[in-house]
Amino acid sequence: MASSRWRPSRALSLALSLALAAQSLAPAALAQGNPGSRNNLPALGDSASDDISVANERRIGDRIMRDIRRDADYLDDPVLLEYMQTMWAALLLSSREHGNIPVELDERFAWEMFLVRDRTVNAFALPGGYVGVHLGLIAITATPDELASVLAHELSHVTQRHIARSVGASKTTSMIGIAGLILGIIAASRSPEAANALITGGQAVAVQGQLNYSREAEREADRVGFNVLTGAGYSPAGMPAMFEKLLQASRLNDNQNYPYLRSHPLTTERIGEARSRLGVSAAALPPRPLLHVLMQARARVLMDPRDAALQRVQDFDSERALAAATPADRLGALYGSALASVLRRDFARADAALAAARPLAEADRDASNAVAQLTLQGLLVRGDVVRASALLDTLLAAPGGQQSRTLLLAQAQRALLPGSAADAQRAAVERLQTWVAVHRQDALAWSSAAQLWERQGQRLRAVRAEAESRAALGDVQGAVERLRAAQKLARTATGSDFIEASVLEARLRELDLQRRQIIAEERGEL
Repeated sequence: MASSRWRPSRALSLALSLALAAQSLAPAALAQGNPGSRNNLPALGDSASDDISVANERRIGDRIMRDIRRDADYLDDPVLLEYMQTMWAALLLSSREHGNIPVELDERFAWEMFLVRDRTVNAFALPGGYVGVHLGLIAITATPDELASVLAHELSHVTQRHIARSVGASKTTSMIGIAGLILGIIAASRSPEAANALITGGQAVAVQGQLNYSREAEREADRVGFNVLTGAGYSPAGMPAMFEKLLQASRLNDNQNYPYLRSHPLTTERIGEARSRLGVSAAALPPRPLLHVLMQARARVLMDPRDAALQRVQDFDSERALAAATPADRLGALYGSALASVLRRDFARADAALAAARPLAEADRDASNAVAQLTLQGLLVRGDVVRASALLDTLLAAPGGQQSRTLLLAQAQRALLPGSAADAQRAAVERLQTWVAVHRQDALAWSSAAQLWERQGQRLRAVRAEAESRAALGDVQGAVERLRAAQKLARTATGSDFIEASVLEARLRELDLQRRQIIAEERGEL
């Protein structure tokens, strides 16, 4: 992989600004108590009365996510996200069954896992039930058990409320200050330049010391996470295997590509404890599922979208590259090459790689389905509505097809292609409407619905869907502006939908209240 680092994106730079501004809010709180102390934040295990409340922790998490969702590297790749969501859902269910999630926490927290387009090996928990995963982490995991062990560990930091217990709310530190500092620390983990700017002030260093989990917190997350991992059906060998892989890789690559180890320090004691939990049996990892091999390859391609990087991945389909590879590795290389070729619009090369991949995947339903979905992606990108429709209909008719978000969005994309039938457009938008009624934070689904309603001449619904897409991405001000535009449209349009206008009015009031609350938080009034 290329060694050059990403430059901070727009939202990452904003995170730094928030962090540096927050330092002016925090010094009095951080210096309370011992006059000589630079860090007087509550330590792990301090009185619960000093912890951040569950409601405030969620508000801090929401504040952070509003900026993360607007970052160019916040990634909604339906295929990879669906794979990760399946893993996340199993771990979340296991944690509930183990009694780790009290009712209040379950009801108030978001319990959302999201992807970050970043080559570094990292995952992080945020206040309020959010967990971010870098594509670089997915790319180095050989098995789903290894990847699930990291997610289980991060989930356990959330359920045990380690952030709230280590960064207790102070009467003189605003929530926007805490949120800004956490955002800045995330930014610093992704950019050495950002880190240099952030650590200029001593207060940020003090908070970083609290966010770098203590040895006790790490051991607790290991212990709780291990039970969550095995309860979800993953191999218990995944956790020690991942620990050892991270430690060995970081020793061989001292190039800042392993920020996970800075906030989650590994020790031989932790690795030994993870091994001891295995007992005398089940010490070996199960064979690699082919689906994970493909998702690992997908992460490797998507984590670096520069054309030079895509060209290098394309070359994985060469006979020289494939000569000594195992069948699983050949499949992963061909899948990665095909995806890179689709992204570069080199469709002939993509077709050749996919044709070579199909026989390697045909005995595995999940892998075969993933190859078919990549084939569909290529057909949609090139605008081949006839072949895309035939393949999409086959995939939708297969087991689980109607429940797949990937196929839902592909159906919308097919309906938007030139030459798509009006019936296909109606069917797609009806399915999207049902989906967003349950998944109101799905920005991509709202955006697709907006385009389809616009295509059908339903301007009012289209503008409202645009507003919902912006709100889901954290742009509440933009959402309010779109709803106000829709409101004007409803007043002037002839024969406008009264029910739709009423829904619009109620949603505008709701989002405008949210907008005012955000402004008040930023001013320190809440």
